[in-house]
Amino acid sequence: MNRPIRVLIAKVGLDGHDRGAKVIASFLRDAGMEVIYSGLRQTPQMVVNAALQEDVDVIGVSILSGAHMTVFGKLIELLKEKGMTDVLLTGGGIIPDADIKTLNEMGVGKLFIPGTNTDEVVNYIRKWVETHRPE
Repeated sequence: MNRPIRVLIAKVGLDGHDRGAKVIASFLRDAGMEVIYSGLRQTPQMVVNAALQEDVDVIGVSILSGAHMTVFGKLIELLKEKGMTDVLLTGGGIIPDADIKTLNEMGVGKLFIPGTNTDEVVNYIRKWVETHRPE
C-alpha cells in the first residue's frame, strides 16, 4: 500500500517568524504530501514526539534565529535515542554555508536557503523517501 509522504514542519525555539514555514507546508500539500505544522515555539523534544506520534517520513525545520547548530544537534540526538533513523531531518532558513556543511556531516539532510525553488524541495523529499522508506 502506497501512503502519501508525511511531513512535519516545525518551528523550534523562540523564532516567531513562520511565514516561510507556512509557505513550505502549503506547497508540500499541493505536491500531494500530508503535512503537519507544529506551530511556533516548539522544543526539540516536542518535535520528535510529534514526529513519532504522526509516523512521519520527514521533519522539516524552519529556522531563522541563528540557533540552527543547537537545534539540529538536539534533534539528531533525540531521533537516535528514539530509534527513528528512518526519518529525514531537513530544513531551511538563514544558515551560513559552513554551518550547512557541518550539519550535513552530522546527519542532517539537505538544507535550503531563502529563494530555493519549491520544486527542488519537493523533488529532494520525494527522492529521499523513495530510496529510504521501507514498503
